[in-house]
Amino acid sequence: MIELETREIEYFIAVADELHFGRAAVRLSIAQPALSKAIRRIEARLGVPLFVRSSRQVSLTPAGESLREHGRHALNAVGAAVRNARRAGDIEAHLRLVLKPGCDAGLLSGILAGYAHRPNARRVDILFSGPADRTDFLRDGRADVGLLYAPFDDLGGLAHETLYTESRVAILPSGHRLAGRDTLRMSDLDGEPLPRWKGVPGGDGTGPEVADVVQLVDMVKVGRMVGVLPRSLVEPMKAGVACVPVADAPPSRLVLAWNAQDRRPLVASFVAAALEAKPHETGIARPSPGNRISPQ
Repeated sequence: MIELETREIEYFIAVADELHFGRAAVRLSIAQPALSKAIRRIEARLGVPLFVRSSRQVSLTPAGESLREHGRHALNAVGAAVRNARRAGDIEAHLRLVLKPGCDAGLLSGILAGYAHRPNARRVDILFSGPADRTDFLRDGRADVGLLYAPFDDLGGLAHETLYTESRVAILPSGHRLAGRDTLRMSDLDGEPLPRWKGVPGGDGTGPEVADVVQLVDMVKVGRMVGVLPRSLVEPMKAGVACVPVADAPPSRLVLAWNAQDRRPLVASFVAAALEAKPHETGIARPSPGNRISPQ
């Protein structure tokens, strides 16, 4: 038996976020007394207090903290289920592909061309994500498939296929002490300022905050930081920047990912087209003669 309705969870989440019944009521467009009554009804049904109320503030109990975390996931799951159900019944639905600008290792055009020739191909809408929310697009149903980089993106709960495996390189100012090296190791970068990636948990370096590769390269050029990236993200290099392979950096993988519960033919067809279009050998990528990367 389901003890809470979706609307009740929405009421609770609003109060848990605002920690103020008046603001939560405005957010929900309902009267404050009705909201207070609904919260008391939820607490009575669950048999535990969710909030500590005083004349000055509202705070969450441990039970409230737990319900906020799991309730938010439940609302997201319900929303995704509704969107997917509607799209499954829409024979004209477009396929939505999410990626970060420039993060396709040069494979996107070939994948789209291959998919366009499939008999059940749909129009593909390209969605551009922020620094670290591509997986959110897939989990909450805003996108059907996505191009992600492992191990940087969290693939938990997502099905995926590797399209390309490549080495990682250090991005350095052209006058840097390591710029002339043929190769280096991660330990060679000890003490160097690395980027703080905006919105990326665990991406905290000691250098300036950056949101994308363009910002990183600009900061490297003026000597504010160094970076370590998949090779394809920085080909061809700009003047004033050097690129040196990092021998002991784990390789990165460009993967096509989708919600593990999404078994629609719409998605399966695109995955098949992507696998047909990927390079025959997905060994460590090397620069092509036209995009040779070396100190400028």
